[in-house]
Amino acid sequence: MANQLSRDAFDRLQSEYDDLTTRGRIEIAQKIEEARALGDLSENGDYHAAKEEQGKMEGRIAQLGRLLEDAEIVDAEGGDTSAVAAGCIVTIRYEGDDEDETESYLLGSIEERRDDVTVMSPGSPMGQALIGSGVGDTVAYEAPGGELRVTIVAIDR
Repeated sequence: MANQLSRDAFDRLQSEYDDLTTRGRIEIAQKIEEARALGDLSENGDYHAAKEEQGKMEGRIAQLGRLLEDAEIVDAEGGDTSAVAAGCIVTIRYEGDDEDETESYLLGSIEERRDDVTVMSPGSPMGQALIGSGVGDTVAYEAPGGELRVTIVAIDR
């Protein structure tokens, strides 16, 4: 399954990937070289810290490479809001809650994260139940504590 990303998220991830594979690799190589110059590698904390940082960075590069390679860019701006789809913000109310008790989620990859809204994976049980549904629809999904029902209050792009 393709990773569905907004254009903004794709561009941000591509920029991070480009930065890590160029500037990032050069800087970490310099840190490792400087630490090597300090002497005995078996007891060299700077060297081990730089090698650990390099490993984490290479892991992030690999993760970004996979995300970008399989990315499908979805148009979240100005798109159809008649049905829930990846890239939209869906506002829901749990069955039994008051009218003003709602929660909003951005349906998409964790890489789409924003400060103002929680991200929900389209592959999660609730995400799967919401996909294709419209405002006013009530959907059910299986949660660890049993079946839950939510009503879609709004869909925004």
